[in-house]
Amino acid sequence: MEEAGDPADRSALSPTPAPADGFHRRLHRIRPAGLSARTAQTDGMRRVEAISGDTVGSVDLWMGQTHVAAATRSANHHHGRSETGIYVVTGNPSFVFLDGEDETRIDTGPGDYIYVPPWVPHREENPDPDEEAVVVIARTTQEAIVVNLPDLRWVGPVATGPVDPDWGDRRAD
Repeated sequence: MEEAGDPADRSALSPTPAPADGFHRRLHRIRPAGLSARTAQTDGMRRVEAISGDTVGSVDLWMGQTHVAAATRSANHHHGRSETGIYVVTGNPSFVFLDGEDETRIDTGPGDYIYVPPWVPHREENPDPDEEAVVVIARTTQEAIVVNLPDLRWVGPVATGPVDPDWGDRRAD
């Protein structure tokens, strides 16, 4: 049985610096009460972070939850250079993006996974009039990159080959 002061139970507010020896780091548990709303937001949804550079000192990973209220849709947005994996916990959210010029929606349910490639404008919708939709999100950057957009059409530069790592997030400007 774990004690309340278990050192592996870390608050979302106090990351532990990584020791020089990578084999002797601690595991971190983030309880629901430790989730932080101090992360990038988009109208129509509420994000909370669990694993990030701020919460546990991660370098290449961000993980948290998104909540979309009943009968609500988020604003259009993308996540810059970050890939996003989504797992549907509750509800039946829809994920909307452009396929060419056509708006396409993927309707989901609990247990489904969604992959959002870098830079792809999209939005989440919850058509259910009564039930909140909750999803778990994992991203390939430890920061929650969110670029809110006026619509789903991409107006930034287009990558035609491998992305230059020195260009970073400037493509989102």
